[in-house]
Amino acid sequence: MLSDKSKSYLNLHLIVFIWGFTAILGALISLDALPLVWYRMLFAVIFIGIYIIFKKIDFRLDKPTLLKFLVAGFIIALHWFTFFKAIKVSNVSITLACLSTGAFFASILEPIFYKKRIVPYELLLGFAVIIGLYIIFKVEIKFINGILLALFSAFLSALFAVINSQFVKKHNSTVISFYELIGGVIFFSFFLLVSNSFSLKFFQVSKNDLMYLFILSSICTAYAFIESTRVMKYLSPYTVMLTINLEPIYGIILAVIIFEDKEKMSVEFYIGALIILTTVLVNTLIKTKKTKLKEPQ
Repeated sequence: MLSDKSKSYLNLHLIVFIWGFTAILGALISLDALPLVWYRMLFAVIFIGIYIIFKKIDFRLDKPTLLKFLVAGFIIALHWFTFFKAIKVSNVSITLACLSTGAFFASILEPIFYKKRIVPYELLLGFAVIIGLYIIFKVEIKFINGILLALFSAFLSALFAVINSQFVKKHNSTVISFYELIGGVIFFSFFLLVSNSFSLKFFQVSKNDLMYLFILSSICTAYAFIESTRVMKYLSPYTVMLTINLEPIYGIILAVIIFEDKEKMSVEFYIGALIILTTVLVNTLIKTKKTKLKEPQ
């Protein structure tokens, strides 16, 4: 029999694989990025809401906290919109490679938000990320719109993570996610109403798209979120962070297998992507090692 730790480690790899598959679903779904994200959030709210009722989780909040969660929900909704839009105008490989820069953006945002001093090695790693991006820009200039959207998506992802890191210290992570997703639905619904986009055509979704949306919102959003929280009870932050950084690798490999020629990039692209991914992994290794040294023995 496997121990709880071993089961959690295998489960974590499954979760990261599922997150990598999110980009594949984004490419398979024929809907444009905005309705795709709207349906994803709406269905995920329903699934997490059912989970909250089933587990009898108290989801009552005071108004100021609720407002903060709703605003954070707009940020994650915008992140998903730019993420899927990047896939639509370029491809999965370009999007995931550029999305890996999220850790670089987080290292810039953290000192601004929490008045932490800038760490010299992070500036060096940031320079390495810029070199990787320069190589990708140089050889894949035809995907410039996708690259810029993916970089903005990475920035929003980092901004969301920095903000959310304070929420999880005081509140149940499932409740946070529930209200953030509601916030995303509210903001995008308002935009769709103002732009008169809620038409009959908007609600005419093909059977294939509905199936993919169901997988995206249930397995890739609700299930992956809840399980990722659970495995943290048994695994160290080092193991979790290092494994999560494998997401772009899983995603790019899956994209090449599923979409074949559409996802086959130049050698220079893979060199640039490798520089970015290696930098992210090195950053994680240094951070977790420093955290371990600070912990009381």
